[in-house]
Formats: sequence, structure tokens, C-alpha cells
Amino acid sequence: MINMNTEQVKQFDSIFNALSESLDITETQYEAAVRSYRAVGDWLAKADSVLVSYNPIIRAQGSFMLGTMIRPLNEQDDLDIDLVCELTGKGASWTQYDLKHKVGNRLKDHETYKRMLDEEGRRCWTLKYAQESNYHMDILPCLVAKDYKTVMERSFSASLGAIRELDNLAIRITDKESANYRYDPSPENWMKSNPFGYGIWFIQRATAGDRQKMMLLAESVRAVPKYQSNKTPLQRAVQILKRHRDIMFAGDEDKPVSIIITTLAAKAYQGEGSITEALQTILIHMDKYILNEFDPQSGKTIKKVENPVNPEENFADKWIEHPKRQDNFYKWLEKVRKDLSLILQLRGMHVIAESMMPRFGRQAVSQGFDSLAEKARSLRESGTMKMAAGSGILGSAGSVSAKAHHFFGNHE
Repeated sequence: MINMNTEQVKQFDSIFNALSESLDITETQYEAAVRSYRAVGDWLAKADSVLVSYNPIIRAQGSFMLGTMIRPLNEQDDLDIDLVCELTGKGASWTQYDLKHKVGNRLKDHETYKRMLDEEGRRCWTLKYAQESNYHMDILPCLVAKDYKTVMERSFSASLGAIRELDNLAIRITDKESANYRYDPSPENWMKSNPFGYGIWFIQRATAGDRQKMMLLAESVRAVPKYQSNKTPLQRAVQILKRHRDIMFAGDEDKPVSIIITTLAAKAYQGEGSITEALQTILIHMDKYILNEFDPQSGKTIKKVENPVNPEENFADKWIEHPKRQDNFYKWLEKVRKDLSLILQLRGMHVIAESMMPRFGRQAVSQGFDSLAEKARSLRESGTMKMAAGSGILGSAGSVSAKAHHFFGNHE
């Protein structure tokens, strides 16, 4: 861990916060997506829908729910928003195939959604929104318990690490590669998933047991979440790590997947109150949570990234068939450790910005530093701008008064 004084940590925190804010989707984008998926849910639940008696609800999952979504590298690329379509029941004879196609056919009954539907996916139906919206939605049909809403509310109050309580949030999903996809109507034999148990676990980790903060973040797991502008150090750290990954592996299908980065980061996080310290702790410890496990099928020892709410599930199971993905994860971890160490030893905003650009993207870094420059101008004009002695990084606290000049330099 790089030795820094309190002021230097604070100043690097402002840099990393500005960078991660530049990676956020906008509130306008967020609210447009929520309106869109609420409209889909309303259509599925209309009185004339075959699904109406099963109380369909559309809910966000994945990075959109966790508050760790980042903009794509190419601004022209779509945001990928993962959703579930919860149903509290089904027809007695319905198989996974039937359930999935009841949802798909209902979407096709809507002229607009019919035009937007992509080819059927393995587990999801995908709605591709107009080009100017720049997002598509993957909708996963699933079965939940009739009292699912009550179970979820109770889970918010579960003590940290109460996995048994979170297991009650498991859902049964449709998967057309399952052997029983077309013939088995018994949900207990369908594939199990637990995106909302995972979401609550992540929130517990991000808030380090702070009940008040947890209840605020828990809003993201609800059907109509509010936009999060103030995020925890863990959420910001995950966003930054994902962008570093994107830059390093642009276009490479064998890049480290987000669920592994997010899970290991959350496990390694120790409640640090700053993004800078969180990043350092995470990068020091995250690979310690990759387990070695004997695989009886191959007769070999394999790597396991355990799903915290379903320990039997291995998020790194694809590493067996695709060993390059395992190699790439460790290459990425080595590089991001070196890159962060280098950046934290630099002084001078222009120098730091220039070093960050090839590692996190010119546009995102420029936008972040422009935001910092604007804040600095306001502070300088008010006479409150200070510089930490020996740090070379300017901020609102410190010991040396700063002259009124543009210190950021040209970083376009």
C-alpha cells in the first residue's frame, strides 16, 4: 500500500470520484430506462394479459441494480440493462418453455415491442430500443414465491452475512439449454438463481453494516429504484476497475467478467471510507478470495470464485473451458495493481491526468478533470483554495494558499 498523508488521500479521492462520476450513466438515461421497463411491466400485467393473475413485475438486476453500471467505451454502443420478469405462479402444466413463451408472446401482442424484439436468447427476451435511446433490455422470465415482496423486505433487515435469509430470495428461471426445458412443469427442478440475494449481500458489503446507509441503498433493489448520485467507495471502486478492464481488453471476448470483478472486490473491501483506500485494499486482497477446488469431472484442481449467496455456484466455471479467461484475469490484476501504484505516487494534476488517460480512457479522464477544474475555479475565486504542503495536489483544505491560476494544464 502506498504511504500517503490524509490530505493526499483526500485529493486522490476527489480525482477518483470525479473519474467514476464521468463513468456514470446520466440521471436522464437512468430515468428513461426505468420508465421503459415499467411500461413493459404494465403491459404484461394488463387485465387482458394471460399473465395478469400471476402479478408480473419487472425489476432491474445486475450492475443497474448494484449502482456499478458504467457507460460503454464507445458512446454509440448500447447500455445493456438486465431485468427479471417476476411471476408469482404459472399454469399447472407450464414448462420453462411455456412460461418463457407466454412472456414472449405477450410482448409480441404489443406492436411496438414486437418490432423491438430481438431473436430469442438462451434465458431472456431482448428489447432493442430506438437508436437514440442507446440501450437494450434483457428480460429474464422467472418464478418467485407468492410472498416474495414480504421476504425481500425482511431480507433488508437480515444481519450481515445471514446467507440463509438471503437464500429465501432465490428465483427459478427459464433456460432453453436445460435438459428439462420442454417437459418438466415442476419449478423445483428448474435452474435456480438469486440476483436479489446477491444485491442485498453487495449492499451489506458496501455499507459495512451501517444500517441507515444500507436502507438507503436498498432502494435500488425495489421495483422502481431512485437514481443514485452519491455512491459508496465500493461502488466507485468497482466502476473504476471495470473501466480499466474495458480499456485493457477492448473488444476481447475473453476479458475478465464483471461479476467476478464485482464479487472479489466486495469480498476484499474492508469498509474503507475513501475510494483511494478501498482501491488499494481491494487490489491487495481480491485474489485471496479465489479458491482452489478439486473438480471430480476433470480430475484437476480448478479455480473457484464462490457466489456469496449460493456457495455451490462458481462464477469462474468458464475458466475451465476457456483457460485464456483465467490467464487474462491475472494479467489484468497485475497491470491494474501496477497502474494504481504508479498513479498514486505522482504529483501535479496535469501529470496525474496524463498518466490516467491511457489507463481509464481519454474522454472519461478529461471529463472528470474538467469537473474538478470547475470546482477548483469556484474555490479559488472564493479564496478558500489551499494546497497540501509537499503534495502538489490542490484542494479545499491544506496549509499553503494557492494563487488564482489554471493549474490543471491542457489535458484535452
